[in-house]
Amino acid sequence: MAQPRTPSTHPAPQGATPGWRARIAQSAFGQRVAKQIFQTRGPESGIAFLNQRRVFVLPSSAGLMYAVMLVALLLGSINYSLSLGFALTFFLASVAWVGMFFTFRNLAHLHLRGARVESVFAGDVAQFQVVLINRNGFDRFAVRLRADPGLAPVFANPLARSETLATVPVQIARRGWQTMPRITLNTRFPLGLWHAWAYWQPDLRVLAYPTPAPAGEALPVGNADGSEDASHGGPGSEDYAGIRPYFASDSVRHLAWKAMARVPSGEVLTKLFDGGSQREVWLDLALVPAHMGLEPALCLLTRWVLDCESGQSSYGLRLGNNVIQPARGAAHREACLIALAQYGIPPAR
Repeated sequence: MAQPRTPSTHPAPQGATPGWRARIAQSAFGQRVAKQIFQTRGPESGIAFLNQRRVFVLPSSAGLMYAVMLVALLLGSINYSLSLGFALTFFLASVAWVGMFFTFRNLAHLHLRGARVESVFAGDVAQFQVVLINRNGFDRFAVRLRADPGLAPVFANPLARSETLATVPVQIARRGWQTMPRITLNTRFPLGLWHAWAYWQPDLRVLAYPTPAPAGEALPVGNADGSEDASHGGPGSEDYAGIRPYFASDSVRHLAWKAMARVPSGEVLTKLFDGGSQREVWLDLALVPAHMGLEPALCLLTRWVLDCESGQSSYGLRLGNNVIQPARGAAHREACLIALAQYGIPPAR
């Protein structure tokens, strides 16, 4: 049986030289040409300016059909010696030529600036906000921005001497710090016969939290050393205060079985107590089932953080040497999610 081929690990011969394509690509001239053609600039901080060299113009599909029509009109006018046919042909050609100038002007000399972006969970769509600054005395229309080919583009109409905020969606696939991909700006205004485009990558990053695991996994009931966590649970149990919906952070000992039997919808309810001290829940990476990998474990911890916050339980987080003391609130939830998002990932900068 033939063995599968594996990549060769032998070094190249001493006298071997790269081909002419590789030499051109590696030369300074080739890198300058590639930078101009493919606009490989990388993230741009501050305000970017779309000068003439950054805007490209080509006929659109409608423009190509328009050109075919002009050639047919010209051939017909020559064949039948039609003076009005020549006039119509040259007039339509002039309209297309002037349209190219206005299409180019609709995009050129724009100033661009990155604004902000909110953190999201991995798998969600991040909304990157960018600003289009029009410092000229004329309005611009139908400027399309797109950074993710799988999502619909957004349109902006930068008015004269004003700033326009545009929100560009990008699908975030994994957790951690993610840089914004390159944005393609294009327009076909005003006639649709020409397609002008430019590239820009703002210096924006988004922090993606781990994707929360599906609800239903019980919270940990022990500490990392195997001892029973006496502080686990929900509200104190001194004074009965009523019934409320069940949260995953609640103790199963407080389930309101009689009340649930009277509810036809089958909703899970728990008893609410007042007067006791708020007890603490420790969320520890060491308490996650051993058969889970790192990413599923972080997803499960993310779900527990959200459940504890919605269940109004005081909770802490242990990720190896990183310990966040028990607390509650939006700031504490954010600190826990940031720690989960960055765990095991080297600093980006």
